[in-house]
Amino acid sequence: MTPAPIAVALDAPDLETAARWASLVTPHVSTVKVGLELYLRYGPDVIASVRGASGVQVFLDLKLHDIPNTVAGAARAVTRLKPSILTVHASGGSAMIRAAVDAAGPQTQIAAVTVLTSLSEADLAAIGLEGRPDDSVRRLAALAVGAGAQALVCSPREVAAVRAEVGPGITLITPGVRPVGADTQDQARVATPEDALLDGADLLVIGRPITGSPDPGAAAATIAAALRKVDVSRSAGDASRAR
Repeated sequence: MTPAPIAVALDAPDLETAARWASLVTPHVSTVKVGLELYLRYGPDVIASVRGASGVQVFLDLKLHDIPNTVAGAARAVTRLKPSILTVHASGGSAMIRAAVDAAGPQTQIAAVTVLTSLSEADLAAIGLEGRPDDSVRRLAALAVGAGAQALVCSPREVAAVRAEVGPGITLITPGVRPVGADTQDQARVATPEDALLDGADLLVIGRPITGSPDPGAAAATIAAALRKVDVSRSAGDASRAR
């Protein structure tokens, strides 16, 4: 059975817990995500630990944001770990994004983070980004793709608008995904996994609804099964329209 397009955020308190979560969810999901805290605490060893023998894709979510030369050096340094995805902040600008893409090489997708899903419209206004969040997201998405980014990170609320902006060839990654009834916690712009997929997302980042469950493997399997039904329904609709 094909793993579901889910990146499980392994925001674990220690390396052993992260590796255990990864082993439980990898039969059901395509990707596991290593964030800044876990990487800074354990360094490169964390990648091998969560990848294990399964060969699951690793999404290294470091959100690099610095001058182009520094970001290029950082991207080059982690390329040897063979992450499938590495994040940078789109707000770092075109030259920084291009430097990351060139340094990472073809085996690692550079994903540009548009606007963090924890930020509301009021938060954006406070840092000088006036207007609706989707306007800022679309501007940053277009800038990043123009600079060579192969993937974008945006909230599920903006994924349809971003897909319309950048077309079908860019991988759209959506955090802020919460199953029905789940606590939104520190996320401000959220949607259900099914809605995010229907709106055009390619990879859904889901953390605490899975890892906070008494049985992370079962939680991942339940969400994956629901997404397969959506994918089958979407494929049938596409085939019907093509006739």
